[in-house]
Amino acid sequence: MVEPATSALAGKVAFITGGSNGIGAATARVFANKGAKVVVGYHRGAERAERLVGELAGTEHRAVKMALEDTASIQRAAATIREVYGRADILVNSAGFTRMVPAADLDAMTDEIMDAVLLANVRGTFAVIRAMAPLLRESGGGVVVNVSSIAAFTSVGSSVAYCAAKAALDSLTATLGRALGPQLRVLSVSPGPVPTDFVPGRDRTAVENLAQKTPLKTVVEADDIAAAVLACVTHLRKATGTKIVVDGGMSL
Repeated sequence: MVEPATSALAGKVAFITGGSNGIGAATARVFANKGAKVVVGYHRGAERAERLVGELAGTEHRAVKMALEDTASIQRAAATIREVYGRADILVNSAGFTRMVPAADLDAMTDEIMDAVLLANVRGTFAVIRAMAPLLRESGGGVVVNVSSIAAFTSVGSSVAYCAAKAALDSLTATLGRALGPQLRVLSVSPGPVPTDFVPGRDRTAVENLAQKTPLKTVVEADDIAAAVLACVTHLRKATGTKIVVDGGMSL
């Protein structure tokens, strides 16, 4: 069911990396429905990103190409947002990357996979925050929300690299929450398994089976994570440097 549009984020500009699919796309829809102008950051999914932009409630949305491994492209994206909108109020770092590698298979976790996962989930996220920080500061009350994972603190996930990367992302959130206040707040949302195509080889049935082992016995959907991201912006105004866990109780 589509929630009636409101003006909770009217006049705000939100940049969502990885915004064309999964949790990022769900967040884009929620933010647009609340009145925000949404910038959908994408890497390879140009057609998907443009299609999403056309479906969003409201006007003045756009898609912007960037690559997490290419700092120059991130800086160009930030410059485009400044040129087009003159402001940015919200940054959601939803872009990321993982590979399924058994934790005990050390040889399968190659240097190349380790570097790629750490780059996408940590260095790339930091580069986006660094590029967007001036605009976010200027807006007054800027917010950064990093999409993390319970893998960061349960040490159970798609790979050793992914668990390590999300742990580093949570540490980055805490460090920058301290360093960038009071002008900016920085939070992370930590989902349990969500039925998107983010983890290769994990389908909805697998997620449903995992959900049955949790206290709430219900699947955490992309829309649930988007609602938590929205809450970080609109309701948790006195919170920074911390993580919001949305996993149906899986990590208990």
